[in-house]
Amino acid sequence: MKLLSGKRDFTISETGISKVEILNIGGIEQSILIQAELIDKPVLLFIHGGPSMPLPGISCRSRDYTVATTTKELIQHYVLVFWDQRGTGKSYHPSIPKESIKLSQFISDAEELVDYLRKRFNQNKICIAAHSWGSVIGLSLAAKIPDKLHAYIGISQIVDWPENDRLCREWAIIEAKKRGNKKAVDELTRLGEPPYTKSFKQWGELRKWLMKYNSMIYKDKEIQHPRLMDAVKIMLNSPDYTLKDIYNSFYKGFIFSYTQQMIEDFSTVNFLNTANNIEIPIYFIHGRKDVHVYGSLVQKYFDHVKATKTKKLFWVEKSSHIFHLDDARKIEHILINDVGTDIEQ
Repeated sequence: MKLLSGKRDFTISETGISKVEILNIGGIEQSILIQAELIDKPVLLFIHGGPSMPLPGISCRSRDYTVATTTKELIQHYVLVFWDQRGTGKSYHPSIPKESIKLSQFISDAEELVDYLRKRFNQNKICIAAHSWGSVIGLSLAAKIPDKLHAYIGISQIVDWPENDRLCREWAIIEAKKRGNKKAVDELTRLGEPPYTKSFKQWGELRKWLMKYNSMIYKDKEIQHPRLMDAVKIMLNSPDYTLKDIYNSFYKGFIFSYTQQMIEDFSTVNFLNTANNIEIPIYFIHGRKDVHVYGSLVQKYFDHVKATKTKKLFWVEKSSHIFHLDDARKIEHILINDVGTDIEQ
């Protein structure tokens, strides 16, 4: 299945907006992409995963498939905003203070961006959708600033980071044994139980084997999934990304983003303890095959959280962590039909 091509997937009419803006957020320059056919539609801010994996992000201008959703229909219903977070893609600068790379700063940056978009489009509230790492930022904001948000959509929602690492380690050991890989079994066994906070090397040991065994991508005889390289092609074919921007995302930005403080911050993430009540509509969308961010923890949180308004959990059947095109289209339709309908009421 060929999902991506070198051609742009759609164009926006002259009456719409398709613009990259550079803003001062948190004291540094950061870039956003705004796309819409009608600028009076509700604003939907999408917070990408990673850290330092800016998809969906600036590079997705005029792309339909963006790893976590499709957008060709979405821009008819929302003012869609993609943001390259501090330290990655078009928001990478070597002068960014290293001490600013911490969870609290990313949450602060996102809240500042929410306020900018509310003012920019004269809207009291906006929507936030977030994927993977971005869902840590997004759900934090849903709990912190409900008065500024219409709704929150967590895609591949991270709930309890240390417990997710424990489940991922168990899966990786099973996969290593299936393949007869004694080296992997020995390394993963020596790694011990999370949290992994001693060093980046310790934290990265588990990720090395997860990536080796394709934890983020599902495929079988019937389901032929896009490769990770197909996601990279979005950046390579971007009208806005240079090779330097790609290098800053996958190398410089990656190294820059995984500070000791960030690794320690990851270990503190447990929304079962910190976000028990959400005062806005919340939606969770998860790949049924995901073994990178475990859906069982999302289900546990969904059952646990007290939502004063709508809460819904959607499973998409063909995907692990990076979404199959069919599931990406389903996500787009959920954003339009379910979220869009609810916020209009």
